[in-house]
Amino acid sequence: MTSFQDFGLAEPIARALSEENYVTPTPIQAQTIPTALTGRDVVGIAQTGTGKTASFALPILHRLLEHRIKPQPKTTRVLVLSPTRELSGQILDSFNAYGRHIRLSSTLAIGGVPMGRQVRSLMQGVEVLVATPGRLLDLVQSNGLKLGSVEFLVLDEADRMLDMGFINDIRKIVAKLPIKRQTLFFSATMPKDIAELADSMLRDPARVAVTPVSSTAERINQRILQVDFSAKPAFLTKLLKDEPINRALVFTRTKHGADKVVKTLEKAGIAASAIHGNKSQNHRERTLAQFRSGDIRTLVATDIAARGIDVDGITHVINLDLPNVPETYVHRIGRTARAGAEGTAISLVAGGEELSYLRDIERLIKVALPREDLRTDAGRRDAGPPPSQQRQGRPGRPGQRPQGARHGERHGDGRRTDERHGDGRHHSAGKQGDGRPGEGRHGDARHVDGRPGSGPKASKGSRRRRSGGKMHSSQTDRPEQRSAHSAGTPDGIQGVAFLRRDSRPMGQPTRKPYSH
Repeated sequence: MTSFQDFGLAEPIARALSEENYVTPTPIQAQTIPTALTGRDVVGIAQTGTGKTASFALPILHRLLEHRIKPQPKTTRVLVLSPTRELSGQILDSFNAYGRHIRLSSTLAIGGVPMGRQVRSLMQGVEVLVATPGRLLDLVQSNGLKLGSVEFLVLDEADRMLDMGFINDIRKIVAKLPIKRQTLFFSATMPKDIAELADSMLRDPARVAVTPVSSTAERINQRILQVDFSAKPAFLTKLLKDEPINRALVFTRTKHGADKVVKTLEKAGIAASAIHGNKSQNHRERTLAQFRSGDIRTLVATDIAARGIDVDGITHVINLDLPNVPETYVHRIGRTARAGAEGTAISLVAGGEELSYLRDIERLIKVALPREDLRTDAGRRDAGPPPSQQRQGRPGRPGQRPQGARHGERHGDGRRTDERHGDGRHHSAGKQGDGRPGEGRHGDARHVDGRPGSGPKASKGSRRRRSGGKMHSSQTDRPEQRSAHSAGTPDGIQGVAFLRRDSRPMGQPTRKPYSH
């Protein structure tokens, strides 16, 4: 297909595309739209920025018009699942832009905002609902939404949802959907878990793929600066002052690190703002608007919060911390050099473990990146050799754990191995109802109930063992508890259940152990 007119889309949709100056479809659009128009399921492998949204939104809107019916109360005809609030908002904006001439009814269901507002918007039913998995399940469980009328299901950024621990939530959602539906499934990569999920959800899907994740745009000038760890903030400040920057996106591993960077830059007279999971939805939207308008030229972000950021004119991507998943590096630097523009990606590497991450990245992209060693002699000594432990596979990949990692150890991206994250928030007790940060379930960070170690602390008596009429401190129990939490084996899980059953208050029922 060389033109959008060749797709034969309904006239109101074609008119909207003309107003949006859409002329030539991208490769993913050219492959996906004709197939999706026939009603067939599709599995698409495509990176961010390839035009995925139009490739599923346009055929769905066309098919809605072919059989236009009024949705029933508390139902939706189209359900789109995405991993983050920002990406969800952008998908909804695209649906509304393409459907501006058909009086499309649509709404958003994400965390960080009061759920009551979303319940009211669903009361009369909508044609298109874009949601994060956690908030969607909250709505279903509170009887604010019924999924029995869904005709079209879209999963966008499925691999990122796997990274964020949403796969079980997605399975729960899919189990509530009608069997007769069209499913469009998109992912930047296709690891084993994602392939198995796709196989369980789709029927005889057409498979389309563009630009494998291992490739980086030729127009991106990639540089590695080896610096002392303590000197990273100073080098970042110097780069932002010396480089010809229009807009810069700075990546850190942690939310706390992002906030520290912003404070450092502001002290140096550089206007910057951070976006991560602890920020309110209003703050995130306001910050993105300022970044787009140029009021601030530097945006500091964590990987998950940056997912879905679609801002033109980003000239520089700076990795203050290298990611421990090589594909994440490709996603990060893909924010620059869009639409034929040139871009620069600079990574500050302190040595040690980061050098091993760098080797994994170079192995993936099949490019030896140019390095400039700016470390002091003391910095070279402090960095030392790369870790002696050899990882099994690449670090931090879904379903894997660095060899020897114990329960509660931190990964290189700042996440604990015992935490499931949405956009980086810690889980806490309670149920999310008003979008307040850190409380209960969020649209993109769901609380998990009944996990090992998440219940009340064991009573004093349960931490001691009676033997021969004497009370002994159960020192020998502690390694057992640790291994039960960390092993991830059936035996380990049974150990947790045994300890929790003994320690529960009298009169309370036994809770089922968490199962993976």
